[in-house]
Amino acid sequence: MDYYLAVLKKYAVFSGRATRAEYWYFVLFNLIISAVLVTVWRIFGGAGYGPLQGLYSLAVLIPSLAVLARRLHDTNHSGWWILIAFLPVIGAIVLLVFAVSDSQPGANGYGPNPKEVKVS
Repeated sequence: MDYYLAVLKKYAVFSGRATRAEYWYFVLFNLIISAVLVTVWRIFGGAGYGPLQGLYSLAVLIPSLAVLARRLHDTNHSGWWILIAFLPVIGAIVLLVFAVSDSQPGANGYGPNPKEVKVS
């Protein structure tokens, strides 16, 4: 849950780097919250996703793009690679491969490695 809240605190921060854990925990909590909202909507007789799911999706759209851009930065790719998602199937596969890839060791052009702990 800490990773989810950390991403929301960096609502529109597209610079820097995000670890795999930060990205994937954010995705996991988004899926859980979305599933709960859809389930509640359908229990009350609604069809489809419902207004709460729509509002939630809009609310987390920018943080989702921002954390994905930071995740791409962590693997030393530009955030503009997000646009490859517009290519059917292949785009999603490429982004998935980048998202599951390990961090680039050390600092890169997007900042220091967030996995490296600095001890003073």
